Amino acid sequence: MKQSKWSLLLGAAFLMATSAIGPGFLTQTTVFTQQLAASFGFVILMSILLDIGAQMNVWRIIAVSEKRAQDIANLVLPGLGYLVALLIVMGGLAFNIGNLGGAGLGMNVLFGITPEIGALASGLIAIGIFLVREAGKLMDRVAQIAGFVMILLTLYVAITSSPPVGEAVIKSFAPDTIDVLAIVTLVGGTVGGYITFAGGHRLLDAGVKGVSSLGEVTKSSVSGIAVASVMRIFLFLAALGVISQGLVLNPDNPPASVFQLAAGDIGYKIFGIVMWAAALTSVVGCAYTSVSFIRTFHPKIEYAHKWIIIAFIAISTLVFVLIGRPVKVLVLVGALNGLILPLTLGVMLFAAYNKKIVGDYKHPLWMTVFGGIVVVSMAFMGIYTMINELPKLMQ
Repeated sequence: MKQSKWSLLLGAAFLMATSAIGPGFLTQTTVFTQQLAASFGFVILMSILLDIGAQMNVWRIIAVSEKRAQDIANLVLPGLGYLVALLIVMGGLAFNIGNLGGAGLGMNVLFGITPEIGALASGLIAIGIFLVREAGKLMDRVAQIAGFVMILLTLYVAITSSPPVGEAVIKSFAPDTIDVLAIVTLVGGTVGGYITFAGGHRLLDAGVKGVSSLGEVTKSSVSGIAVASVMRIFLFLAALGVISQGLVLNPDNPPASVFQLAAGDIGYKIFGIVMWAAALTSVVGCAYTSVSFIRTFHPKIEYAHKWIIIAFIAISTLVFVLIGRPVKVLVLVGALNGLILPLTLGVMLFAAYNKKIVGDYKHPLWMTVFGGIVVVSMAFMGIYTMINELPKLMQ
C-alpha cells in the first residue's frame, strides 16, 4: 500500500513538473539566458521561491477541502469558479496548441517528417493514453519516465557545453540586471494557469486527501517544483555554456541551437527527444487538468470527461496543423499565464479561512504570508508586464 501511495505522490509531482516542462519552458529558458546571461540565475532563484509559495498553498487547500479548485472558488464567491474555469481552459487550450507544435518539431528533428505530421502522430499517442482503462496510472508512469529522460539528457548537454558555473552562482545572488518580465514569465510557465493544479487535482482523483494526508501532499508539491527547477537549471547552464563561447543561437529555434552547438549532431537528436518528451507530457497534463476544471459542473461532463479530454487534444492538434505556432507566442502565453496565478492563489488563501470549505483546519500563518507575498508580487509584476513589456512582444 505504501509503495502504491508513494507512486501516486511521485506521479502527481511529475505530472505537474512535466506539464510545466513543455516547448514554452524550453524556449523561454533559452531566450532569457541569451538576453541576461549568468544573471538569469537570479530570475530562476526568485521564480523557485514564488513557485513553492504558490504550490504549497494550492495543493494543501485542495487536499483539506477535498474539492477541486473551481468548486472552492464558487464557495468563496458564487460564480467565481466558472470564471476561473473559463480562464484556465482558454489558457490551457492556447498552451496545448504550442505543446502539439513542440511535439511535431521534436518528431521533425528525430525522423525528418513535417512538424504537422509529427504533431498529428503525437496527438494520436496522447489520445491513446486516455483510451487505456488505467489511464491515470499510465499517465503517471509516462510523466515519470519522460521526466527522468529529459533531465539526464539535458544534464549531458550542460556538461558538454562547459558553462561558467561559478559566475552563474554569483550572479544568481548578485545579478547585473533584474528582469521583471522574465520572473513573471517563468512563474507563469511553472505554476501559472492550469499547471499548479495538475498534481493537486491528480491526488484528489486518486483519493489522497484530507488533513491526514497533508504531510505527503506538501512533500509531493515541493517535489514537483524541484523536478521542474532542476530541468530549468540544467537547461540554463547548457545555454550559458554555449553563449559564453560567443556562439550565436538560431532565433527561429533557440533551444535546438543550444543542444546542437554544445554536442553537435548527437546534441541535435537529443534535442529532438527532449522536445518531444516535454511536449507530449505537457499535452497529456494540460488536457487532463483543463478538463478537470469543468468536470464538476454537470453529471454528464463527469461521466464523459475522458472523451472530453480526447476532444480537447484533438482540437488542439487540428488548430496547430491548420495555423501553426511561432516562438514569440510561446513566450507571450507564458507571461499571460502568470496573470491568472494571483487570482487563483488569492481565492485559495481566502478559502483557507472559510470553515464551510476547510472545516476546523488551521492554515499555517507563515504559509498564508508566503502565499500573500506571491499574490501581491505577481499581481504587481503582471500589471507592470502588461503595461510595459507585452506591447513590445506584440510588435
